[in-house]
Amino acid sequence: MAPLRFSANLSWLFPELSGFPARLRAAGSSGFEAAEICWPYAEPPEALARAAQEAGLRVVLINTPPGDREKGENGLGAVPGRQAAFREGLEQAVLYAKALGCSRIHLMAGRVPKGADRAAVRSEMEIVFLENLRHAAEVLAQENLVGLLEPINTRITDPRYFLDTPQQAAAILQKVGRPNLQLQMDLFHWQIMDGNLTGNVREFLPIVGHVQVAQVPGRGEPDSPGELNFSYLFQLLEDEGYTGFVGCEYQPRGDTAEGLSWLRSYWEMRGRPQAGQ
Repeated sequence: MAPLRFSANLSWLFPELSGFPARLRAAGSSGFEAAEICWPYAEPPEALARAAQEAGLRVVLINTPPGDREKGENGLGAVPGRQAAFREGLEQAVLYAKALGCSRIHLMAGRVPKGADRAAVRSEMEIVFLENLRHAAEVLAQENLVGLLEPINTRITDPRYFLDTPQQAAAILQKVGRPNLQLQMDLFHWQIMDGNLTGNVREFLPIVGHVQVAQVPGRGEPDSPGELNFSYLFQLLEDEGYTGFVGCEYQPRGDTAEGLSWLRSYWEMRGRPQAGQ
């Protein structure tokens, strides 16, 4: 029963610092062994790779590009008419992943088009998504990379996001049937959409390639006030044999390093030396 390994999501943590290289240094100084970045594309991959190496960090997850954010896009994988743009973005993500030594890419599904009825376009969007995922699986397999599908809640965070429950994501993964495509389990989204975390963790963990955490509903640190008992959930992940990384994808309530007391407590309980010791 190995202790969990945590990665700092630098698109969320250390917002008091400007630029990913500075955030990488801060994450390394705080004791993290890994980091993840939603969209690293504003900075050259070589510069990010160098900063991660200097900080002593592995980069373990990036996302495919979101598309045209000014037009409200948030991923393109299931969006009809955007197949070419998704594939171009995938190539860019692979380039960055290779430069960063990152083995996992979140293949973002995207949003139901504005004004469209979700139920009416669901079948068409799933067909597009399946086509793009089969293509992605082949591209990623050539580079020994893993693609991840993440359900994002449609009750609070993104009402038009296409992929919103673990059940929907698991069914799509089964239809694609490629071993290098897995599930991304963000406990924040899963709690909001479906609850039943104990049952869902146990059911879906065999196909999970990455976990992310934040308290519900405020999306703060795991020890902030909210619905989730992370002492229990961390123990559950350990008991179920999860060996991947747990991404800290939350909004710090104050200074990021000061807010990591929950993680330092976890490390202390598991007998891990603290940063600087």
